[in-house]
Parts: sequence; C-alpha cells; structure tokens
Amino acid sequence: MDQKTAELKTLFNERFGIDCGIDEAGRGSWAGPVVAAAVVLPKNFYLESLDDSKKLSKKNREIIFNQLKVTSKIGVGYASSNEIDKYNILQATFLAMKRAINAL
Repeated sequence: MDQKTAELKTLFNERFGIDCGIDEAGRGSWAGPVVAAAVVLPKNFYLESLDDSKKLSKKNREIIFNQLKVTSKIGVGYASSNEIDKYNILQATFLAMKRAINAL
C-alpha cells in the first residue's frame, strides 16, 4: 500500500471508524474527468458474483450495482480535466477519492 492510499484509509477510518473500498475510473482516458467511488459494505456481506468489474459482463455489473445500491453506502467523487491539468493525474485521482469519501 502506497503512502497516499494509506492516508486515504486513515482519513476514512478516523472519520467513520469503518473500512471502505475505493477505486477510480478514467485514469487512462485521453480527455474528461477522473471518477472515484467509495463503497462500504454491510458487516458479513457476501455476494458470490462480486469480482473485479473488468472480469464481469455488462449485465452482471448492472445486477451487482443494483444490489449494492440497496445494501451498501456509496459515495462518488470527481476531479475535472482542469484539475488533472493543474495537479497531474495521480493527484487528481487522490482528490476524486477524497471527494468520494466525503460523499459518503
């Protein structure tokens, strides 16, 4: 775990006292924002089909997302293309992640 990831985890744990999963999308695109989502699953949550979204079909991703929306806490954060240009893609990603945590 790199230092920024550890800082984000500490920030979330200090604020809420629970663990949270967080990931981004959009870092490889040529234009547009970077988006991050933070998810807190209920204790003892288990969903057999939950896996890396890149390994799932579009239909299964939609099914899982609909299940997560009703069972979990989800926060989304964005960093604009202007923020990417200003801070660089890595720092903008961390900014989007912090915003996702704050959205929870």
